[in-house]
Amino acid sequence: MEISVDGVLNARKFPFIFSFFILLIFLLVSFLFLSDSQSQIPVRYDLAMPQPSIIITSSSSPPPKPVSLPSFNITVVTGVTENAITEVADLKWSKCTGPVAVDYIPCLDNFKVMKKLKGKRRMERKERHCPQPSPRCLIPLPKGYKSPVLWPESRDRVWFNNVPHPKLVEFKKDQNWVQKDGDYLVFPGGGTQFKDGVMHYVNYIEKTLPAIEWGKLRRVVLDVGCGVASFGGYMLDKEVITMSFAPKDEHEAQIQFALERGIPATLAIIGTQRLAFPDNAFDLIHCSRCRVHWHGDGGKPLLELNRILRPGGYFIWSATPVYQDDEKHKNVWDAMVALTESICWKIVAKAFYETGIGLVIYQKPVTSYCYQSRKANKPPMCDQNRWNNISWYAPLDNCIPPLPEPRQGDTYRWPVAWPERLNSRPVSLSVEADAEMYYDDTKHWSRLVSGVYRQKFPINWTNVRNVMDMNAGYGGFAAALIDLPLWVMNVIPVHEQDTLPVIFDRGLIGIYHDWCESLSTYPRSYDMLHASSLFGNLRLRCDITEVAIEMDRILRPGGFLLVKDTVEVTNKLTPILRSLHWSITLHHDQFLIATKGFWRPQR
Repeated sequence: MEISVDGVLNARKFPFIFSFFILLIFLLVSFLFLSDSQSQIPVRYDLAMPQPSIIITSSSSPPPKPVSLPSFNITVVTGVTENAITEVADLKWSKCTGPVAVDYIPCLDNFKVMKKLKGKRRMERKERHCPQPSPRCLIPLPKGYKSPVLWPESRDRVWFNNVPHPKLVEFKKDQNWVQKDGDYLVFPGGGTQFKDGVMHYVNYIEKTLPAIEWGKLRRVVLDVGCGVASFGGYMLDKEVITMSFAPKDEHEAQIQFALERGIPATLAIIGTQRLAFPDNAFDLIHCSRCRVHWHGDGGKPLLELNRILRPGGYFIWSATPVYQDDEKHKNVWDAMVALTESICWKIVAKAFYETGIGLVIYQKPVTSYCYQSRKANKPPMCDQNRWNNISWYAPLDNCIPPLPEPRQGDTYRWPVAWPERLNSRPVSLSVEADAEMYYDDTKHWSRLVSGVYRQKFPINWTNVRNVMDMNAGYGGFAAALIDLPLWVMNVIPVHEQDTLPVIFDRGLIGIYHDWCESLSTYPRSYDMLHASSLFGNLRLRCDITEVAIEMDRILRPGGFLLVKDTVEVTNKLTPILRSLHWSITLHHDQFLIATKGFWRPQR
């Protein structure tokens, strides 16, 4: 006999309250079942619609201090940390979608914001515009991606499927930038201004001005508008470390080509904001047809070069206004002459070689005498009391920054010649207490890297070329690796002590960054990420999961993460990395070594 719900409610032998109670239980169970089912469905995030992040807040108590290493006898620990190894965070991952998903750079591909920008002349659209919050999705791999070609072979050829961008091959086919050869992209070492090869060009520069002394007094170089970074790649043979930079997609994926080759490079543009480098950093700046209007916007682009060029440093300009004399180019040359004279740059060499291409070499002054003796205070001197050395989201200046105070007589003191400058006292350290900390830090990292990192840890150093130190301090980690065939991008977080001038004084390279935001680099840029005492303060400002997503984005499959931090930090980070399918080992309570695999979500 079938009994309806209405019949049950109307039957006098069943109390109404009991029936209502049964119905309430049924509804509650149904609701819980539906909620649990929905929680199992993975969410897909489209790049155009970023999802909310989880922000971790804390009390006002200071973060725990990192545990010091008592000895170098490293063993795998057990107990609480071992539990963290097996634990997997309850996170559901999905692939990023959209036309640029494979090469997605959150702060440079924020098309929603970029479309609203009205200005075009000052390149605002190519500057950083970070989505808030950043999408919590994982970058897919290019079809056919494989482990990169190892250095030094990678300087000359890389897998095409790893950077499948053929447009530059056709666009620059007459200039020997890049060619396609079967499964490879081949880089013959040519350029717009050096079709006969970069080494011929580099040697000609030193012949024109022998005082340059590549690899001795000129160790740290900036290459503006670098193309595929062949200049920087071949300068390594001269013991010169070059920071190559260009805007995203000015020529298709040129910085991505550079990083795939194993050459130091970063995405940047001289638009409305300062570059992420300290004052007086580079020994020499190079521009070979870099397409920057140096005299534009009141000369602000050249004033930015003046800010980051070391006193006494050189600027090499190889461009058509130097050697072509039609009216258009002559007007640009005249404007450049007026501007360089107004900031006291002197022409120390001007030459033309057999192909008809020419270059001019300027030198920045080492004292303020010229500034003070100018007839007109234009551009004006910057207010020294208001000057800020950290150039993170700082607008370009229309003034000349003060020169460092003289230390020997009335002349700026240049760093000692390479390689002695790596471990000598940096010229930017004037306080004895800071110098003592610097020397102690150098000894600490030398001992730790040689005795532990390279001896005890499961890291295949022969596969490591592009390295990033996410919290570089004085650059001791990079200095301790100087004998290996790799390079280190030293990052100074903007909320930590500003030690980036010291790093450049040592003959190393680096940038400022805020790890609560995405880095201005392509996915799959680095073979190793190193983070020492980074997360304790960082996780008080942003979600550590967001940082893990960014590490997953910029690290190559097969690449290594090495974290030196507290047990609390490693236990927090481990389940997140496990959810990303990274393999993890933990050593001596404070070292986490992880390897990123080739796993990507199915959808």
